[in-house]
Amino acid sequence: MGRPTGILYSGLAILLVLSTVDAFYLPGAAPHSYENGDQVNLFVNALTPMLSGKNDPKLKSLINYDYYNPRFHFCEPTEGIQSQPESLGSILFGDRIFNSPYDIKMLQDNGTCKTLCTQPDITPEDAKFINDRIREDYAFNWLVDGLPAAESKKDQKTGDLFFDMGFNLGNDDNEETPFLYNHYEVVLRYHQPSAGQYRIVGVLVWPYSQDSEASNPTCEHTVRPQALSEARNNTVRYTYRVTWEESDTPWATRWDNYLHIFDPRIHWFSLINSLVIVLFLCVMVSMILWRNVTRDISRYNAIDLSEDVQEDWGWKLVHGEVFRTPQYPMILSVMTGNGAQLCAMVSVTLVFALLGFLSPSNRGSLATVMMVCWTLFGGIGGYYSSRIYASMGGLDRRKNAFMTATVLPTLVFIVIFTLNFFLLIAGSSGAVPFSTMLLIVVLWFGISAPLSAVGSYIGSRQGGVSHPVRVNQIPRQIPPAPKYLRPWATMLLAGILPFGAAFVELYFVMSSLFASRAYYAFGFLALTAGVVSLTTGTVTILFMYFNLCAEEYRWHWRAFLTGGGSAIWVLAYGLFYWASRLSLDSLSSVALYLGYLFLLVLMDFLVTGTIGFLASYWAVRRLYKAIRVD
Repeated sequence: MGRPTGILYSGLAILLVLSTVDAFYLPGAAPHSYENGDQVNLFVNALTPMLSGKNDPKLKSLINYDYYNPRFHFCEPTEGIQSQPESLGSILFGDRIFNSPYDIKMLQDNGTCKTLCTQPDITPEDAKFINDRIREDYAFNWLVDGLPAAESKKDQKTGDLFFDMGFNLGNDDNEETPFLYNHYEVVLRYHQPSAGQYRIVGVLVWPYSQDSEASNPTCEHTVRPQALSEARNNTVRYTYRVTWEESDTPWATRWDNYLHIFDPRIHWFSLINSLVIVLFLCVMVSMILWRNVTRDISRYNAIDLSEDVQEDWGWKLVHGEVFRTPQYPMILSVMTGNGAQLCAMVSVTLVFALLGFLSPSNRGSLATVMMVCWTLFGGIGGYYSSRIYASMGGLDRRKNAFMTATVLPTLVFIVIFTLNFFLLIAGSSGAVPFSTMLLIVVLWFGISAPLSAVGSYIGSRQGGVSHPVRVNQIPRQIPPAPKYLRPWATMLLAGILPFGAAFVELYFVMSSLFASRAYYAFGFLALTAGVVSLTTGTVTILFMYFNLCAEEYRWHWRAFLTGGGSAIWVLAYGLFYWASRLSLDSLSSVALYLGYLFLLVLMDFLVTGTIGFLASYWAVRRLYKAIRVD
C-alpha cells in the first residue's frame, strides 16, 4: 500500500523478514565489486509523484503507478518482466521493483545513441494518461547496485552539489502540451578500491525529450521535443547512452551525496528551541511543585492528629477520592496499553536507527523494524493494560485482554482496507491484493494477539498498583472548575508545548511520508522525541496538580487527554500542510491523505496520552504517599 501504511501490517513481519534475510546488510558491510565488462543490472521501481514548482512546490497526487503499467508503453525486457525480492516495509511502502531491458556493462561506454525500443500506436487515451502524469510531476525511480538514479542539483543557499533522487517523467513548464522524456543520459560513477575491482558510488541521469520521427542517430539534443498528441496515435522511440566516470568517493560514503540536508540550521534551531522550551518548562514546574507541594506537605504533617477538629484544604481535601475508579476504566486501560506498545516500538526503532542498522540502501528497513517491534511488543501492551485495569478496580480481566489485542488493530485494518479500496479504484501499484491483506490480518492475530494475552496474564498475576490512601465510600461533590482547567482547554494549552518542540521535524517526517523524501536525520528525531516525551509528562503533571488543588479529583481521563493534546495540533498542522504543500485533485488522493493523517494523529494521541497518564499516575502516588492521612 502507500508509504505511511508500512507500520500497520505487523503480522506478516516475521514470515517475510525470514524469507528476505539475504537482502539485508549493514551499512558498509556488503559492497558489491565488479570487474571490467561485468553485467550491471538496472532495476525500475514504481513511478511516484514528486514536489514540483520552483517558487511554491506542491505535491499533486499520492498514487503510485507500476513502471510496466500498459498505459505507459515503456520498453519491456526480452526475457520477460521479473519482480525482484523486497523487504516487507519496501512492499508496503509502495515499491514495485522489476528488471529492465537496459544493457549496461562495467566501464563500457555507449558512445552512440542506443535504441532501447520503439513503441508504436500509443492511443490518444493512453497519451492523455501519460500527459496527465507529466502534469502531476511523476518521476522515474531507477536502482543500480542499490543506489537510486538521481539528478545532480545545486543547493542555492550553500552552493553544495547533491543528488536529488528520481527524475521527471516529462516537462510541462513552458508549453500547453507536455513533453515526454524519451532519451536518458546515464552517468555511472565508480570507485576502484583495488586493481581490477570496481564499485558503483553514484548514479546520475539527465533525461531529454526528442521527437521520435526526427532522424537523430547520435542522440544530439538538437531536434524538437517529443509531444504526445491526444487526437491521434503516437510513436515513441526510447534511447539511452551510458557513460562511466571515476570518483574519489569510497563505497562506504556513497550515500552522503544523496542524503543532503538543505539547511542544517533549521534542525539545530528546532532542537535548540525544543531544549529551551523543555528546560524552561521543567524549571517552572519544578519551582511550582517544589515550593507549593513541600509547603503543603509540611503543613499537613504538622497538624496535631489528636485534636478533635482537623481541617483539610487544597489537594489533600480530595485524598479520599483521588484513587476512585474513573468512568470507563476498560477503555482507558486498553488505550494506555496500546500506547505503551507504540512507545516501545518507537523507542527501539530509534535505537536501531541511531546505531546505523537502518541503512537507506536497504529499502523499507525502517518500516520493517517498526512492524516487527509492534508485533513482538504485544506483550507490553497486554501487561500495562491489565495492571492499570486491575489498579482501577476492574474485574473483567478476560475482556480487557481481548480488547487490548483486538480493538486498535481492528480499527486500523478497517481504515487500511478502505484506503486500499481507493488505491484499487485509482489503479495504483501500491494497492495490496485482498488475499494478502487477509493473510496479514490472520498473522497479526496469530502472533501479536497471543503475545498480548501472555502479557495480560502476567500483569493480572502481579495485580494492581498499591495506593497510599483509601477511597471514601461516598463520592465528594466537585465544585465548578475554572474554564482553563476544562478538558478541552487543557488539551489545547498543554498540547501546544510538545507540538512546538517538534513541529519543524514534523515537516520533514510528513515530507518523507507523502512526498517520497528520504528521512535520515535520526539523531535530531531521537532528541526531539525525548524532548517531546519529557515536555508531555511535565506539563501533564502540572495541569494535574492544578486540577487537584481545584478539588477536581477525576484526573485519570484528564491526564490522558491532556497528554494527548498535541494530537489536536498535529491534526491542525496536517490540514495546513495539505493547504500549503499539496494540490490534490482526485478523490482517491484526498481520501488517502486524510486517512493517513487520521492514523498519524491517532498514533500520536495514544503515545503522548499514555506518557501523560503514566507520568500523572506516578506523581499522584508520590504526592499522596508523602502526607499523613488519618
